[in-house]
Amino acid sequence: MSTETTPDAVESEDAEAAARATELAADLGDAIADLPSHERFAEAKAAVESDEDAQERIREFEGLREEFMLARQTGDATNEDLRRLQEAQQELHDIPVMAEFLQARSELELQLQELNETISAPLSVDFGEKAGGCCQD
Repeated sequence: MSTETTPDAVESEDAEAAARATELAADLGDAIADLPSHERFAEAKAAVESDEDAQERIREFEGLREEFMLARQTGDATNEDLRRLQEAQQELHDIPVMAEFLQARSELELQLQELNETISAPLSVDFGEKAGGCCQD
C-alpha cells in the first residue's frame, strides 16, 4: 500500500476543511446573534427606526452633511458650516433613543473587535480588516 496522497484525496481534505470552516462560521454568526450586546443593538436600532423625531433629525443631519461635503469639494465650506454640522450631529446624538443606539453599537463593535482578534491570532492576519475592506496597503 502506498502512503502517498493522491490529488483526489487532497481535494477531499480541502473540501472537508472548507465545509468545516463554513459550518463554524455559521455557528459563530448564530452565537453572535444570541449575544446580549447584539440583541441590545438590534432593539436600539429598531427603536431609532421607528422614532419619527429621530428619523426627522437624521434626515436633517444627512442633508446638512451632504451640503457641507459639496461645499467642501468646491472650496466654499466655512467654519460656520462645519459648526452647524457639528451642532446638528450633537443634537441628533442627544436624543435618548439615538444615544442608546450609539452606546449599544459601540458595545457590540467592541465585542466584535475582540472576536476578530481571537480569530485573527492563529491566522497571522487581521481577519476583520482584510474581510472588511478592499484597497488597503
